[in-house]
Amino acid sequence: MVRPWGKIRRPIAALALLTGLLSSMAGAEAPVKLSPDELRATAVQALRIGAPEQAYSYAQALLQRDPADRQALLVHSRAARTLGRFDEARSSAQQAWRLSETDEQKFASSMVMAQALASDERRTLAQWWLRRAVEHAPSEELSRIAVRDFRYVRARNPWLTRLSFAITPDSNINNGSSQRSSFLNYKLSEVLYGQPVEYQLGGSARALSGIEYALGVTTRYRFRELPTRAHDLILSVDLRAYSLSSEAKAIAPTASASDFSFASYTLGYGQRGINLDRRGEYRFFVDVGQSWYGGNEYARFARFSLGQSYKLARGRQINARIATERQWGVTRSDQDTVRADLSYTLPLSGGTVLWTNLTGAVATSDVAADEFDEIALRAQITFAKPVFGATAQLGLWARSRDYDVSPHDRNGRQEDKYEADFTLIFNKIDYYGFNPTMRISASRTESNIALYDARRFGVNFGIQSAF
Repeated sequence: MVRPWGKIRRPIAALALLTGLLSSMAGAEAPVKLSPDELRATAVQALRIGAPEQAYSYAQALLQRDPADRQALLVHSRAARTLGRFDEARSSAQQAWRLSETDEQKFASSMVMAQALASDERRTLAQWWLRRAVEHAPSEELSRIAVRDFRYVRARNPWLTRLSFAITPDSNINNGSSQRSSFLNYKLSEVLYGQPVEYQLGGSARALSGIEYALGVTTRYRFRELPTRAHDLILSVDLRAYSLSSEAKAIAPTASASDFSFASYTLGYGQRGINLDRRGEYRFFVDVGQSWYGGNEYARFARFSLGQSYKLARGRQINARIATERQWGVTRSDQDTVRADLSYTLPLSGGTVLWTNLTGAVATSDVAADEFDEIALRAQITFAKPVFGATAQLGLWARSRDYDVSPHDRNGRQEDKYEADFTLIFNKIDYYGFNPTMRISASRTESNIALYDARRFGVNFGIQSAF
């Protein structure tokens, strides 16, 4: 059993030592001379017993003697931070970082800088310095401490920014047809030729292989937070650029990779809150935005969604959502879409988790050929045991879409799409708190109109935050 005296003996001894030293210094006729090492130790003890003014003075004396005294810079930064002198605290921590050579020194400097920034309510920069601390942590225990502090700062930061970047070699960057021929507009064919006429597909109507470069940025500002409710402003950017393979250039010699570039910008308001005896959470979201395709305006849109989740027993969870979108086409038709989702999360034995989702959608448009009904089912399993040393996820997806009207077939257009993907998250490879990911995906779209038949295979290399 640990005696209570053992827990408080060191702080009392430190206080007695410092108090005795200060008394002797105050009562002595001649100044008491301390070596630099003794003064550093005294400054550290002053911090520990809550005497930042003394620690600040001792650290300044040490820095007058040697401006490159790294330990004195750390003490000066911590004392200045406690005293509310945040500019000095940051400056000293920055100088200590520049002088750091070992992981132990870089870890200490990063933590002190993060503390100074967080106290000055510059929490986003504080999170960056805590990522530095994780990167240079000399032990697992210190790494866990830095991650814990990161999560603490993030929870109190009104700003939350998520970045995603991926490079994907893809067999079909333009969602083109995997067939070589299709049929002309059936009405035009019957008028001119009396029967359907087959024609050869070429250029960008065919599937073109290449590489996709994707960058996503989502920034949230939480402008109001209550115990059970939060209000957010959210800005999202989605950018995609491509390069074409030599095979694609041979199929479509007049096509350029910039013809398929995509950009989307949205600004929205979100609200989320805890309800149903703290077992549920509702989400409300509305946003507006605009998209570009091939460098030209594509569409403007407004979206609204309302969702509700509920935690069941033994880790199970159910989630429902309904969403609507109004799209004003610039180079395409106007369209209204209503979508409903129902998902269920089920923990399996050994820590494996199964997630399933059922989706239904209806789209109406001023162009009859763009109206459709859709139903889709997706399942994803996250394995408890690592695969190749990484967290593994397997996803399967099936979607059926029916267009009542099509200019290419009197019976309309029917599409069935099947997709499978396998994702690896390499948790053991960590750089500044980010893990590399790899996702292999394959899809097949079967349509009664050859123009819309498509096959796609891609290998996605990306990064995601580890915490």
